[in-house]
Amino acid sequence: MLALGMLLGSGRPAAADWLIVPHIGAVFAGSTTIVDLDQGAGSKTLTFGGSLAWLTDGIFGVEVDIGHTPHFFERGTGSALVLDSSVTTATGSVVLAVPLTVTRESLRPYLIAGVGMMHANSNDAAGIFAFDSNLLSMNLGGGVIGMITPFTGVRFDLRQFRNLSPDGSATTTSGSTRLSFWRDSAGFVIGY
Repeated sequence: MLALGMLLGSGRPAAADWLIVPHIGAVFAGSTTIVDLDQGAGSKTLTFGGSLAWLTDGIFGVEVDIGHTPHFFERGTGSALVLDSSVTTATGSVVLAVPLTVTRESLRPYLIAGVGMMHANSNDAAGIFAFDSNLLSMNLGGGVIGMITPFTGVRFDLRQFRNLSPDGSATTTSGSTRLSFWRDSAGFVIGY
């Protein structure tokens, strides 16, 4: 505890450059051409993950984000058609934020865009439409960061994820593989 206190208490008193953000939220408005027996891709589902960001006092920053959404292709728990499903995203992004000279001690808005990988899987009861796919993906969105102390704060984020590459292993209802959804999340910011 003493070492953690010294780590959080050391450093410059201005805004933190490195931000660790565990987050929780929901995915919604999903759309896919992958066979979705439960029609669960469009329903609101719990998601969680974390981000590591480097954000300057100026405009630019970068972020690595991982998010996991269990039961993505299921409509509620205890589905008879889909036994298990999930979507996991891992992306690297560029952050464009309003400079600290403008926002000072208030909320700091930002835009974010990046690319990465999306892993989607689903196991149905009959085993006919099961799939396990890795897809090149992109994310685009924005949010706000508000620091409560020089080293802690909150982040509210909204972004859309969508695949960029088709995958031949997933059975689709029409054309090539398409998977997209929105994610809103709230996170606790730890800065250093």
